[in-house]
Amino acid sequence: MEKFKEVALHDAVRVKQYILSFFKWTLIALITGGVGGALGAGFRWAISYVTEIRALHPWLCFLLPGGGLIIAFLYRVTKLSGHADTNLIISSVRTDEKVPILLAPVIFVSTVITHLFGGSAGREGAALQLGGCIGSFIGRAVRLNEKDMPIALMCGMSGLFSALFGTPLTATVFAMEVISVGVIYYSAFLPCIVAALTAYGITTLFGLEATAFPLKEIPALTIPNLLTVAVIGLAAAVISIVFCVLLEKTHALAAGFFRNEYLRVAVGGSVIALLTLLLGTRYNGTGSAVIAAAITEGAALPYDFILKMLFTVITIGFGYKGGEIIPTFFIGATLGATLAPLLGLPASFGAAIGLVALFCAVVNCPIASILLSIELFGSQGLIFFAVALCVSYMLSGYYSLYSGQKIMYSKRRARFINKQAK
Repeated sequence: MEKFKEVALHDAVRVKQYILSFFKWTLIALITGGVGGALGAGFRWAISYVTEIRALHPWLCFLLPGGGLIIAFLYRVTKLSGHADTNLIISSVRTDEKVPILLAPVIFVSTVITHLFGGSAGREGAALQLGGCIGSFIGRAVRLNEKDMPIALMCGMSGLFSALFGTPLTATVFAMEVISVGVIYYSAFLPCIVAALTAYGITTLFGLEATAFPLKEIPALTIPNLLTVAVIGLAAAVISIVFCVLLEKTHALAAGFFRNEYLRVAVGGSVIALLTLLLGTRYNGTGSAVIAAAITEGAALPYDFILKMLFTVITIGFGYKGGEIIPTFFIGATLGATLAPLLGLPASFGAAIGLVALFCAVVNCPIASILLSIELFGSQGLIFFAVALCVSYMLSGYYSLYSGQKIMYSKRRARFINKQAK
């Protein structure tokens, strides 16, 4: 009888701990998602607003060097130069490294400046950094211990990612999966999905719609078509390696040749301005219109993915802020739209496959990528996306947009390797 009471008491204590943890993380996630949703809505509006201004006044692209000087000054005066970026957020989940709250306003303003003057960048880098700052700040405010702080950071990342892209399931799994390839932090599942859904709900209150592209043409599920899709996945893997290497090498060369950050951004901005003068404004900013045209109409120039890559590696490599994911969408969509007709597939369908396959290859997140395909394009072509993703994931090796990412398990065999992404 005494043994039974002891077991019952032990079980009751465990149940109480789970209940308390459930309510604790739900409350923290609601707060984080609420703050992240409001901030994300403001950030989306700001990016859209300055993009519209730049579209009305294309000459603003020639002021990009001046915008770069402002960005360099902001990072110099706040002492954030050289280390405060998305890699800091990713690595801080695994370590005790603190995320400076000052990073939030600086990355917000810097990304807006980059987009106003036509730098080729995305917005997810700012989203992850803003989310990490929010999660870290709220975690410290409620006095979370060092074991719980990583979950708070992932909670903030998922909230901001969801607010900016309108893809709460992708945001949830991406935050859990991107930190350590081969390991998913399941303990963060509840807080991440609550934060992502809360942030998404907040953005809808502001009238911001989720990004979605219903596919018009889906080929028959046949072996030849599956093999053709696998070829697009292979191409995405190759381009992902080229893109990641170019980003790394461009940054290293720019820092080596131009040690002064003011001179560096001024030179990079001048190169982008010159390229804009020669090629037009098609490759400035996010290029969302080109992405939409590739997916809905199959419209893409055969060299679009090459030139967008060039614009992006110069913009990011020389010190402008934003992110690489939306440029990755551009590169993947135009690559797929170019290859698909050559392989006997609809160009618009190839654009969708290329977008998700390249995303998977550069971030090493296959589960999040599958969810992204569903949230962006629906589930009808899911088998095709899965085939392209498994090919691009495996053949992209250990390259990544984020050097702070850890590859915990081999992509070729069930072996623990624990190596830094390239």
